[in-house]
Parts: sequence; structure tokens; C-alpha cells
Amino acid sequence: MQIQAKAMGDYMTNCYIVTVEGKDLIIDPGVGATEWVMEQARNPVAILNTHGHFDHVWSNAELKERLGVKIYVNEKDAPLLQTDPFGLGTPPSEPDVLVEGTQTLQIEGVEVTFHEFAGHTPGCSVIEIGDVWFSGDFLFKQSIGRYDFPLSDAQQMKQSLQRVMQVEKNFTVYPGHGEATTLEAEKRVIPFFISQI
Repeated sequence: MQIQAKAMGDYMTNCYIVTVEGKDLIIDPGVGATEWVMEQARNPVAILNTHGHFDHVWSNAELKERLGVKIYVNEKDAPLLQTDPFGLGTPPSEPDVLVEGTQTLQIEGVEVTFHEFAGHTPGCSVIEIGDVWFSGDFLFKQSIGRYDFPLSDAQQMKQSLQRVMQVEKNFTVYPGHGEATTLEAEKRVIPFFISQI
């Protein structure tokens, strides 16, 4: 597996291109991501959204049109793609595959699992490919996602953090903002964040 990353827009939102067996999965194409993705993706097969906030989905529609690929997102966050809840002029995009809860999918022969960890948004998800997690705005290096936005839910975030503490396998974690980390490392600090909610 090859992973390319570039921070996009004012919020430095990480867009990822994950290449598995010659197939490119585009994760969270945010503000201004289109040209970079067009330059780097040789064989794009899907756009995957960890959640529906504008800085993660801004280039969805443009890339879908230019690449002819499908958009995958948790069903609970689909309305965020189709509307502009923050009034920022986010181009609306139409999701093609609505993921239900935690679900494993085969995308052009590549196994992809969406793990629903609600709290930051109703359908906030971690995307698992191989031994890597793309955690969106659920987990960051030494931090967690905010739960004070419209549609965020503090109690759901607490429950999601409690659930992630039960995951036995270690994963490399690529977050929506900032540097990569590991689940093992984050499990050392997650109990603190649980205690603060």
C-alpha cells in the first residue's frame, strides 16, 4: 500500500490518495484538492469521506465529475454533502454509496471498512484499509475531534472513545489534520479525554 498526503485549504485538511494493487482510493478531498488529485491519481476508483464537513468534502463533486468515480460516505452524514450547513458555499455533492453503521465493502477488489464513531458528526467514520486507519476528525495525534459543532454530540463522542479503547489490534492512524500516529499511542491519552466529556 502506498499513501500520499497533502494538507488542503485554510484548515490544512489532509487529503489522502491510497494506492492498493494499482488502484487509487481518494480520501477526504477538501478545498483545492482537485488538481493535486488529478496529477497524482493514476487509476482512481473511489472517493471516500470520513465525514461530511466542508473542509473534507469540498472537491467531491468536481472530482466525481472529472474522474467518473463513486462517492462513499456514512448515510448519517450524507445530508451534509447535499446541503451547506455552515453557509460557506460548499459545492454540493451526491453520494453514490451510503454506508450503514460499521460496514466492510469491496471496492474494485480492495477491502475497505468504515467504522462508525459518532460524536464529531452523526456519521463520523474511521476508514480502515489494511492495517491503517484514516481517522478523519475522530482521532488526532494526542487529541480528539471537537464535539461542540451543530450536529455534534458529546455523549456519542464519549461512547465512541470508550469503544475505540476496546480495539485490540494496533493500527497506524492517519488523521484529518496533523501528523500520523498509532492507535496504541492514542489509547494512552484517550482516557483523559473521556474524563473531560
